[in-house]
Amino acid sequence: MKLWETGSEKRIAIAGNPNVGKSTLFNELTGLHQHTGNWTGKTVSNAWGRCRSNRYSYLLADIPGTYSLLAHSAEEELARNFLCHEKLDACMVVCDATCLERGLSLLLQIMKIVPRVLLCVNLMDEAERKKIRIDLGILQTRLNIPVIGTAAQNPGCRKIVLDALDQLMEENRKPLSTPFDMQDILTDQAVCQMAEYASSLCREAVCQNPSSAPAAYLNSFDRRLDRILTGRFLGYPLMALLLLFLFWITIIGANYPSELLSTAFSRLEEKLDAAARAAGLIPWLRDLLIYGIFRTVAWIISVMLPPMAIFFPLFTLLEDAGYLPRIAYNLDCCFQKCHSCGKQALTMAMGFGCNAVGVAGCRIIDSPRERLIAILTNSFVPCNGRFPTLITMISLFIIDCFGTSGDDASPASPSIPAGFSGRSLLAACCLTALILLGVLMTFLVSRILSATLLKGKPSSFVLELPPYRLPRIGRVILRSILDRTLSLLSRAVAAAVPAGLILWLTANLSFRGKTLLSLCSGFLDPLGRLMGLDGTILMAFLLGLPANEVVLPIILMAYSGQGYLQELSGPGSIKTVLTAQGWTVGTAVCLCLFSLMHWPCATTLLTIRKETGSLKWTLAAVLIPLTAGMVCCILFHAFVRL
Repeated sequence: MKLWETGSEKRIAIAGNPNVGKSTLFNELTGLHQHTGNWTGKTVSNAWGRCRSNRYSYLLADIPGTYSLLAHSAEEELARNFLCHEKLDACMVVCDATCLERGLSLLLQIMKIVPRVLLCVNLMDEAERKKIRIDLGILQTRLNIPVIGTAAQNPGCRKIVLDALDQLMEENRKPLSTPFDMQDILTDQAVCQMAEYASSLCREAVCQNPSSAPAAYLNSFDRRLDRILTGRFLGYPLMALLLLFLFWITIIGANYPSELLSTAFSRLEEKLDAAARAAGLIPWLRDLLIYGIFRTVAWIISVMLPPMAIFFPLFTLLEDAGYLPRIAYNLDCCFQKCHSCGKQALTMAMGFGCNAVGVAGCRIIDSPRERLIAILTNSFVPCNGRFPTLITMISLFIIDCFGTSGDDASPASPSIPAGFSGRSLLAACCLTALILLGVLMTFLVSRILSATLLKGKPSSFVLELPPYRLPRIGRVILRSILDRTLSLLSRAVAAAVPAGLILWLTANLSFRGKTLLSLCSGFLDPLGRLMGLDGTILMAFLLGLPANEVVLPIILMAYSGQGYLQELSGPGSIKTVLTAQGWTVGTAVCLCLFSLMHWPCATTLLTIRKETGSLKWTLAAVLIPLTAGMVCCILFHAFVRL
């Protein structure tokens, strides 16, 4: 039985336009941590949660943002159906204080179908900064419903909302009788009448300082900044520079914590080994548990945790500040030329954290054809699980081609801290170039799909650019670490345990004098050599299907010939192991290309199967990036040989 169907709580829907703070209020009330994003169409399904006041227990539903009950998209249709067909005790309509008229139009529609309605004028703090004053008393008198003003980020907001809900449950006040006759609220004529009435209400209740009038607002800080960040000449270079900055900070900030974690795990391993020997554990089981599983898990945590703990908060700060919708605006032209939807830029940005999240986010795309294109190409943007492999290959091999071999611990200037020399900056540039290559491949494959398997014309969409906001730094860091970093890390660790077990078994079980691992690697070796790799690397990608994070540890474990990862003291020892197997810069580049373009992880594939409902398209999601990766590796390897 679903949460919405259980219990005796008062059932409340939280409705409103996109990007007015509905999910933030929902989180404040319920204590849940639904992901809040500063872009239109972020909520694509209902989220449920419970909260309790001094008088009542409430079951809240955060429904997708909508501008009208006349649905024009999948999320608007979901919101309309929920409001029209669910048995609700009340609905809290959240409006943007800086753009009240648009929210009031939706409010008037909802008041016709829900018995009790509470108007929550949110973002009052932003309205105050823009010198917009709203007389809540006038709204309450004219609408004859409770009206409250909130700033969802303030701690006292929860009590204000719950007190208003309690009062709403105990009152039997009849909403206003609108001055127009409306037989059917789901008509264009009715919506136009409501918009006119909402406009008249705003003229009475909203007092705007002349300096913040619309004409002046066009020259405000937000608009001046938009002219730069979304400009024709500076928009794309600034996006690339910002991406470069994020990767640079991630690389230079992750070195020292990774070293500390590696040292700590090494000492812990010694103690575990001593305890296992003292307990008389049989050798093969000791090797499996400590040198196989534990060492793999330790390697993943020490390598993955620091960069994730840095990259995710930085990326979330950009999201919270309102920059991601600007990225979608900038890339809309490119996606239109590929005959796909500009909203794909948002789902592509979600893929940086996790491709499974990016695939699920494709629900915001209305056209089934364009949604399918976005799903099939989402894995061309590397998720966070692929970053450690890319960064390691770049740091150990690729940047040496530029004559910068050396250690960041010896910077060019004594006044520059370790890690801030040109080597880290060059590594960030190489990583940014790889990411941009993935974006270009997204464009290319999207265009090919739209011309072959998924023919069609691109659709247009309306994207509301939200105001720039000061990020809630403390909350962003906490939520990004708990919701994203630790979540993905736990998934990687969970995948590392069976991967280490399977690899140990394949490396220790023999058939006709050869281990299963060597037999499988030998079978794949001709194809691997053609791609500039080898059979062991391809086998590692196959065993790493549960999670991309374990690919490099599996390669190192296989090369050790012992079925478990050798104890490595640092990046230098990793390079020693790899070069002993004949690795060159070309091998590292081919590995980066194949890591950038190969099949999605198991979690993403399951999400694709769920979203498409088709085994055929799930198989296509495997073959399309795999083909692209193989072709790129073969061409690059042939070029290097020539």
